[in-house]
Amino acid sequence: MKSAALLLLLSLPLALPVHASTPPVDIPIYAVSLVGSPYRMGGTSPATGLDCSGFVGHVFRQAAGVTLPRDSRAISEVGRPLTASELQPGDLVFFNTLNRAYSHVGIYLGDNRFVHAASSRTGAVMVSNLGDRYWRERYDGARRVADAAPAQPQDDLFSE
Repeated sequence: MKSAALLLLLSLPLALPVHASTPPVDIPIYAVSLVGSPYRMGGTSPATGLDCSGFVGHVFRQAAGVTLPRDSRAISEVGRPLTASELQPGDLVFFNTLNRAYSHVGIYLGDNRFVHAASSRTGAVMVSNLGDRYWRERYDGARRVADAAPAQPQDDLFSE
């Protein structure tokens, strides 16, 4: 009887729903697993396609149990602003890609890389480099979502 009770106690964490306290390492790992998923404006599902905010929302919901607003501008208001030197894997990075602030969002991976649902032109979720001229010139800042804060700072940001 005691062994059955112990087995039940040990299996409980596996059966509980995911909450925002899930280890942040899950965010970048899950995000990278979606590389190659199709892009679709307004999309929120890897099966049918994702846009940038749909991608970020899906990842945070699945990997950390965090529900984010539906558009990148609203997402930018949720987290705590960060300097480039504070960026850690799982943080959100924002860009001005449509001549308006915070019009694009991705998830920082470390080593100057981020994953995002780029556009209908590229057609899929992909990994890009913050040091690339296109992204460097459009960088709008970064945010850390509460209760999903990653742990290790990164060096050498924005170098090619």
